[in-house]
Amino acid sequence: MHKNIIYLLLLAASITACHKPVRVSSVSTEAIAVNASLDPIQDSDYIASLAPIKEGLEREMNVVLGYAPERMWVGRPECPMLNWSSDALWEAAKKAYPKRVDMAVVNIGGMRCEWQAGNITRQCVFELMPFDNRLVVLTLKGSDVLDLCQSFASRGGEGVAGLRMKAVDGRLAEVLIDGKSVVADSLYTVATSDYLSGGADHMDALTHHVDYWNSDLLIRDLYLEAVKEQGTVTAKIDGRMTLL
Repeated sequence: MHKNIIYLLLLAASITACHKPVRVSSVSTEAIAVNASLDPIQDSDYIASLAPIKEGLEREMNVVLGYAPERMWVGRPECPMLNWSSDALWEAAKKAYPKRVDMAVVNIGGMRCEWQAGNITRQCVFELMPFDNRLVVLTLKGSDVLDLCQSFASRGGEGVAGLRMKAVDGRLAEVLIDGKSVVADSLYTVATSDYLSGGADHMDALTHHVDYWNSDLLIRDLYLEAVKEQGTVTAKIDGRMTLL
C-alpha cells in the first residue's frame, strides 16, 4: 500500500516536471463600437417586456408638483437655486430635529441642474438631487462656523440659510446667525447632508462637530415635499452671501 502511494506521488511529480509553464505569446484585440449600429441586435421581446415599466415610470416622473414663475438659475456667490435649496433643507430640519436648528448648508456642486420657468415635475427634483444624501444636523462650535464661512469666502460662496455673511477681498468681515454675531465659544446647530458632514467639497470644518444627528431622511424626498407644499416656487437673492 505504501509503495503504491509513493509510486503515484513520483509519477505526479514527473508529469509536472515534464510540462513547461504556460506563457502568453501574443495578444490580439478588437474594438467594438457601442453605438446605434448595435440597435438591430436588440432583444425585442425583452424591450417589450420592459415597456409597461418604462411607461409607468415616465408617468410618475412627469407628475407636476409645482410651478416656478421665474428661472431658478445656479451661480456664485448667491443664486435662486442655492437659496431655495438651503431654505427648504432648513425648514425640513426644523420639523424633523427635536431641538433648535440655527442654519443650513448646501453646496453649489450638489446643484446638478437649474429649473426653467414653468412646471416643476418629480423628474426636475430628481435631476436636481440624483443622490441618496440624507439630512443630518451637526453641532459646531462658533469657531468652526467661522472657519466654514471663511472657506465659503475663499471659494466664492456656497448655499446657506439662517446665516448671513459678508467678506471683503476673501476675508470675513461679518457672520450673523439670527441677527447676532457668531461667538467662537458658543454652540450652533447646522443642517446639512451626510455627504458634506464628512468634509466633502472643502467643508473640513463640518468634521469638527461635537454632536451628530442623522435623520435617515433623503434630502431628495424633502425637496419633493417642499415643492408640493409651496406650489409656487420662488427664491430671491437677498444678500445672505455678500462677497466684495
